[in-house]
Amino acid sequence: MRTRNRWWAGFAALLTAAGAALALAPAAHAAAGFTVSGSQIVDANGNPFVMRGVNHAHTWYTSQLTSSLAGIKAHGANTARIVLSSGDRWTRNDAADVTNVINQCKANRLICVLEVHDTTGYGEDSAATTLARAVDYWISIKSALAGQERYVILNIGNEPYGNTNASAWVADTKNAITRLRAAGFEHSIMVDAPNWGQDWQFVMRDNAASVFATDPQRNTIFSIHMYGVFDTAAEITDYLGRFQSAGLPIVVGEFGNMHSDGDPDEDTIMATAQARGIGYLGWSWSGNGGGVEYLDLVTNFNPNALTAWGERLFNGANGIRATAREASVFGGSTTPPTTPPTTPPTTPPTTPPTTPPTTPPAGGACTAAYAVAGSWSGGFQGTVTVTAGARAISGWTVTWTWSNGQTISNAWNATVSSSGATVTARNMSYNGSLTAGGSTQWGFLASWNQTNEIPTVTCSAT
Repeated sequence: MRTRNRWWAGFAALLTAAGAALALAPAAHAAAGFTVSGSQIVDANGNPFVMRGVNHAHTWYTSQLTSSLAGIKAHGANTARIVLSSGDRWTRNDAADVTNVINQCKANRLICVLEVHDTTGYGEDSAATTLARAVDYWISIKSALAGQERYVILNIGNEPYGNTNASAWVADTKNAITRLRAAGFEHSIMVDAPNWGQDWQFVMRDNAASVFATDPQRNTIFSIHMYGVFDTAAEITDYLGRFQSAGLPIVVGEFGNMHSDGDPDEDTIMATAQARGIGYLGWSWSGNGGGVEYLDLVTNFNPNALTAWGERLFNGANGIRATAREASVFGGSTTPPTTPPTTPPTTPPTTPPTTPPTTPPAGGACTAAYAVAGSWSGGFQGTVTVTAGARAISGWTVTWTWSNGQTISNAWNATVSSSGATVTARNMSYNGSLTAGGSTQWGFLASWNQTNEIPTVTCSAT
């Protein structure tokens, strides 16, 4: 979101299916906190983490921090994206304040995404500052961030370019990542798109692979903001699908149910994010003004006064309450049940049993590694990693037979069918082609009862 003031009506542009293909991303650097593995975000315990949360305008409403984070957590979120200021446009949030923000997030068992808002619309908004200034700010408060890599993701700058000279985003973003790593930051870094976050010129999309490669730790996450530009299902699925096809991590860092620049398709945004294991963060908890008050999730910061947008985001189909799981660094279950339990599991899942892949076979064959990522009473989440052999493949099929009566209820990144106890999963259109030795991952939710043995999994390729 640009600011809490009125959103300037940017260029309305339709996304198209055309565009340069993104290159496959390399593996993430091992670090003390969050990392990325292909298109997945992985927490410090090695478990996949899917953001389900909201934005909170802390820098303008510092007195609302404690109650807001408690309310955000009470409605089921696992992540809060916190608006900070470098002091270039609004009152600076110093190291002591940022330490308090992080501590409050941790106390509420929320992952903290911190962003500098002063960069919003640079090049088009004369009051905005540069990504370089945002990096100066992060370096100046490094004492508050060091050692918090398990709980904090650094979103360098909010919507760091408007619609003017958006192509400069590439060099500026690369320089910002390089400086942060040179300064010793080990955190996962998140980068917002230009064009007021909506990337309708595809600058981020078409240069994401080279930006990712600039990070020596290969630990950069891309964030797209979905407002009026993303008003059709085709635009949403195409944009998100291209990142997943390239093996690059993408989250919807902001979105709303309506906006002055058009009517975003929030139903498709949420459904696609859920189906593909992509994070989303709704804008925003409360405090919007200047004509966009409809983006408040609660009225006057009252957690018991959900707006229509708040009801949709928290309690609707593919919403936060039904799909969010707490990060495993807090000791809880990491995966969503098909029907959310009334109380969270009391026993954290054990280390997931895994069927390790064998040595990749010769020819065009493939292997599949099955893992239980987390479990709760009556249900669990599984992940399957498909790896190509010595030659590239254009498609894959994974099969196994349950021995304990397990049943899949939902799956993403694969087309799954069952015949009795036998499960067959086939690639989607965007993840069937793998280079030699390349891999992709798909996941599922399933039921179980008392016993949950790991099945023998086979993989065939075309």
